Amino acid sequence: MGYREALDWLFAQRRQGARGLGRVRALLERLGHPEESFQAVHVLGTNGKGSVVAYLEAAFRAQGLPFGAYTSPHLLDFRERIRTHRGLIPEAAVARFVAWAQGQSWPEPPGFFDLATALAFRHFREEGVALAAVEAGVGGEKDATNALSHVVLTVLTHVGEDHLEALGGSLEAVAWEKAGAFRPGVPVVTGAEGVGLEVARRVAAARGCPLHLLDPEDPLFALPAPPALKGAFQEANARLAAAALRLLGFPEEAIARGLREARHPGRLERFLVEGVEVYLDGAHNPPAAQALAREFAAYHLVFGAFPRKDVRGVLAHLLPKARSVRYTRAGEGALGPELGGPFFEEPWEALHHAVEAARADGLPVLATGSLYLVGVLRGRLLRNLPAEEP
Repeated sequence: MGYREALDWLFAQRRQGARGLGRVRALLERLGHPEESFQAVHVLGTNGKGSVVAYLEAAFRAQGLPFGAYTSPHLLDFRERIRTHRGLIPEAAVARFVAWAQGQSWPEPPGFFDLATALAFRHFREEGVALAAVEAGVGGEKDATNALSHVVLTVLTHVGEDHLEALGGSLEAVAWEKAGAFRPGVPVVTGAEGVGLEVARRVAAARGCPLHLLDPEDPLFALPAPPALKGAFQEANARLAAAALRLLGFPEEAIARGLREARHPGRLERFLVEGVEVYLDGAHNPPAAQALAREFAAYHLVFGAFPRKDVRGVLAHLLPKARSVRYTRAGEGALGPELGGPFFEEPWEALHHAVEAARADGLPVLATGSLYLVGVLRGRLLRNLPAEEP
């Protein structure tokens, strides 16, 4: 089986039945429990999870650890989701796993994320990973990543309104689902506020988890180096990662290198197109859009999104600073002309139309609303010119 054929099958798998760990645990059992072979930092939250993993991953590398990192979604290639000290998971490993999975019969067929998670954990075992940074998908307690066996630290970045339908319909329900992944006695580092923090305190107290609240004045959260990832909102993510690394016993030099060397494509990533600054960012929920808009005085907006997202809430934060807007289709199954006008079926056409407008007034172009949109545009941009540092 080839890699592309394997991906076609993998992406076609849909979860059947309610959310829960039964399917992924059945997978892991048949694989000989690879989740028992490594320790993990479990990273939960509405926004900022991928950035925290990026900082942790860079510090693991600086320390010379055999490490793993599991994140979602990917931008250009599925293999971006599963990384170790040796690089991206090989195509052959993906194809081999899919061939195995196709040969199994399941009373409750696993979905895409169950399969991807089991694949990641098996790959970590094969590569001799000692410590992995694992980003939860949706939620926490019922998320497939909660099948981890040896969580040594939990990071809860933030609790906001995203995936409300899947997680109970309210901010409090979201908070309970995420905090439900806290492990008894395992330390928790969090930047949660309000309802999210209230729930985190209650769950941590009930389960005997030492709870460390983000505080820039606390030496635990000090930044020994400027964070590599751009945007004021990244400071909190960097502080959470620094605190997590200190609790894990990492030396300050490794923490500093992790902060300086982290890379997280598609998050306030800057390109220069025909003399115009173009920023790509995957903000897809209202809290992320609010934080992103604060980074700019004004911009020309390129926007695409999926129907399951709070599009109105996201645009409420983005439109006030938009000098002009172009809507486009973020990917298969994404919203189309119903977003508004002018609408461009092809994201690349929408981007170039915005660049033309930006050349007249010197403002940047901001393309956002979905990481899938970012992935499409980033792939095209990388074929034409490199990303630039702000």
